[in-house]
Amino acid sequence: MVGGRRCRGACLTLPSTLQTRCRAAPTLGDSHQGPYARAMPDDRLTFLGHSTVLIEMDGTRLLTDPVLGHVLWSIRRRAPAVAAHHLDDVDAVFISHGHFDHLDLKSLRALPGAPTVIVPGGLGHIAGRAGLGPVLEVDEGHRVRVGTLEIEVMRAAHGRRRSPRVEADAALGCLVVGSSTVYFAGDTDVLPAWEGLAGRVDVALLPVGGWGPRLGRGHLDPESAARAAATIRPAVAVPIHWGTLSPIGLHGIMGTRFHLPGPDFAEAVARVAPHVTVHVLPPGASMPLPAHQ
Repeated sequence: MVGGRRCRGACLTLPSTLQTRCRAAPTLGDSHQGPYARAMPDDRLTFLGHSTVLIEMDGTRLLTDPVLGHVLWSIRRRAPAVAAHHLDDVDAVFISHGHFDHLDLKSLRALPGAPTVIVPGGLGHIAGRAGLGPVLEVDEGHRVRVGTLEIEVMRAAHGRRRSPRVEADAALGCLVVGSSTVYFAGDTDVLPAWEGLAGRVDVALLPVGGWGPRLGRGHLDPESAARAAATIRPAVAVPIHWGTLSPIGLHGIMGTRFHLPGPDFAEAVARVAPHVTVHVLPPGASMPLPAHQ
């Protein structure tokens, strides 16, 4: 939905004001700078916890599923909160689905500026309450131009319902294409479409856990995410959706389910996809984006 209209075309171009602005990524810093201090300008991605990733490529800044602090009243962020001023000049935000740990209005409202918000169909009226820039509803197969990057929208296998009265058309992931190609899986179970990504992806952002003591349907665990990496064959895989959120009162009993999905994913990939390099990033850490091969 742009300016209140749903876009049905195959290729969509965002406003010319959302063009190249080179900014540094937040990264782990010293005690004076805080945990999300700026790094040197470069093409990189920064894992900000859960499914929140800042992708900076070719002068364009794309933020996924921003959850910067606590979610609702029962889920708490165990990693340091993200100060919104580290996210100035974000060009666009990609929301994978409507669950509250991915579409968080409080975090959206905290973002500086007026980035375009890209959401699955049916969620435009929710995202519009944040009062940011244009809201664009998309579906599988849409291609969106954001500054210098092209976003190819893909389907995800995950729940679509936000509340009893609000349901999205689909849960989504995306392929971000520029001088590197980054696959953001969103929140998903196994997908046959991964076979079509083989050889196209430089960095795959794959969910490997959750925020509760149990992992329900529509999710990947470290082993299934490693098999996804073996199918997609990226140069680099980065585990997301782990080590950030947990329910009040249950954090102590989560134990290894909170701390180990990332390292377990790296071990599993070493077994089933030894050709794939894994970077396990703690919240706030960055890595350079490899050039597309």
